[in-house]
Amino acid sequence: MSNDSPSVHDTPPPAHRVADPGPLGLAAFAMTTFALSVSNADIWGPAVSTALALALVYGGVVQIFAGMWEFARRNTFGALAFTSYGAFWVSFYVLIKFIMPGVAKADAATVVGVFLLGWTIFTAYMLISTFRLSVVLVVTFVLLTVTFVLLTIGNFQSSVGLVKTGGWFGVATAAAAWYASFAGVTNETFGKAVLPTGPLGR
Repeated sequence: MSNDSPSVHDTPPPAHRVADPGPLGLAAFAMTTFALSVSNADIWGPAVSTALALALVYGGVVQIFAGMWEFARRNTFGALAFTSYGAFWVSFYVLIKFIMPGVAKADAATVVGVFLLGWTIFTAYMLISTFRLSVVLVVTFVLLTVTFVLLTIGNFQSSVGLVKTGGWFGVATAAAAWYASFAGVTNETFGKAVLPTGPLGR
């Protein structure tokens, strides 16, 4: 082989064919989480209908699209996170609108508790990967994990206090995710780090 022959190391990385879907996925997640969390926290009274509308369209379908675009960009974490949480919101809509009306009142707490427990486990192990990504994602996933833990226990125990506390942590989670989305779109638009995200070493 000639010394002039190109090697794989000389091949430039392929240009992304799609824009960064991260800010979109984070915004969809943040808004839907905010709507459900203000309801759980009873800030303005029940707002479940608002959360359900967002869960089906913005938090659900749009976030799944963001996950598919992350697959195209070969971002395993983003693809798994956005697709999964998009599916979470769609399944939440299905659970509340179609499943829970047929569940006996005595079983309702267990049904919701098991649903939330599965997502608690998923979020807890996704948190581990954020320690190689950015501080803002670590904060978002720490808050989200605490939110799921409180809501899971609160539903299993039918504890209004724990669910309300989980709602407040959910509001904080939404704020962190909104900031991550804001930083992502702003930094991308300006072509420089206008808003800090605290990138961590890979």
